[in-house]
Amino acid sequence: MNLYDTRFFFEHFYSSDPSILQRTKGKLGGSQRAYVSAVTIHETYRLTLDKEGREAAELRASLMEKDFDVIPVDAKAAKVSAELRKEYGMPMGDSMIAAAARMFDLRCITDDPHLTAVKEIRTGWL
Repeated sequence: MNLYDTRFFFEHFYSSDPSILQRTKGKLGGSQRAYVSAVTIHETYRLTLDKEGREAAELRASLMEKDFDVIPVDAKAAKVSAELRKEYGMPMGDSMIAAAARMFDLRCITDDPHLTAVKEIRTGWL
């Protein structure tokens, strides 16, 4: 099962390379359950808000909530995140996403070097 990082959605929504879009669509197809962190919804909403406005951001966020199982941020995730952040010196958002992958034993779909460096999680890309 996969946890999709913000980098995946950035490429899915904003890449000008048709082969990237084809690969992101391919990753999303299938019957396997797909997960996203609440942090990824935040980051994607913010990115879309900046690039396309509130209406597009609302639509994207609601589709993500509909199509993915959302992993919330809670006290346990905050503690795991803090441990990872201390160990790897990564930004808080990335450490929260890494914590979700670790806690639920999910493969994180990303090419973000902050996340691919975390030995405690599995990562993959397009």
